[in-house]
Amino acid sequence: MLWNKQDNYTLAPFQKEIELEQAVDTVKEALFGSNRIYLDDKRKIGAKGKTRNLPDGYLIDLGNPKEPILYVVENDLASHHHIKHIAVQILEFSLSYEDSKLKVKNIVKESLRQRPNDWALCDKFAKEHGYGNVDFLLESIVQKPNSFNALLIIDEVNEELETVLMSKFNFPVEIITLRQHQSDSGGILYEFEPFLYEISSEVTKIEVDEIDTIVVPAREEGFKTEFLGNHVWWSIRLSKSMIPKIKYLATYQVAPISAITHIAEVDRIERYQNTNKYILYFTDKPKKIEAVKLGQIKGKAPQNSRYTSKERLLKAKSLDEVF
Repeated sequence: MLWNKQDNYTLAPFQKEIELEQAVDTVKEALFGSNRIYLDDKRKIGAKGKTRNLPDGYLIDLGNPKEPILYVVENDLASHHHIKHIAVQILEFSLSYEDSKLKVKNIVKESLRQRPNDWALCDKFAKEHGYGNVDFLLESIVQKPNSFNALLIIDEVNEELETVLMSKFNFPVEIITLRQHQSDSGGILYEFEPFLYEISSEVTKIEVDEIDTIVVPAREEGFKTEFLGNHVWWSIRLSKSMIPKIKYLATYQVAPISAITHIAEVDRIERYQNTNKYILYFTDKPKKIEAVKLGQIKGKAPQNSRYTSKERLLKAKSLDEVF
């Protein structure tokens, strides 16, 4: 229940997929942020005589000037589909996409043309970052190697489904959970965590292409036993698209130390046991750095994993300058 003095809100599950799709359209600005464009046009992709599918839409991510990304979007209700259906659907999207990249580009381009504001945003991005125009920008995105990325928007995700999607495919799959609550008087609240919130401008001022370090909060026992003793850190939830960027792991020792004190170079990242979390192995023993302590800005102490760059971290005088 969500409660305030005026209203009580209880979970009101979506009954049909179209209700979820309408909710995504309603919250898309808050859900995706100002540098991403959601296109909900449905058109079949795939080559004639091969696997063909109908994605629910596309998300153009312009958050990283050096690596704009296109996500193929699937909206699903957990209650309506078995785990195998969702996993197979996304796998088939990847096959259809690879067989029809030019068609995908033209679908996205046509969708943008029907939305002047979104076209203008893409055109501005293309001109400012060396792509010239929207056509070349989209061509650059879809034709690069390993360009397929999937985004699943679902009302509820269990650990089994998340594990399959995060660990069984050789392409990135991002997952957003979107739920609806309704009050006694008919008011609606939507529950979600914004897409890639941990690297959004609301959380950090660091550019995505700068990121090479993950900072984790560490209690004394885990810090001494695992980080310093075994040269590993485990059971970390990571966005699959962020994994290739992580070269270092730094530890923020919680109170009473309240500071980032050590950093380690990451050798490899593997799935942790049979879960949707990861374990990071180091190349060598961690190195002690000059302590980066809490600053004046409230909320800077990491409660969960946070991203930054090694360069920024080593120059920082306080946590205010790290994230």
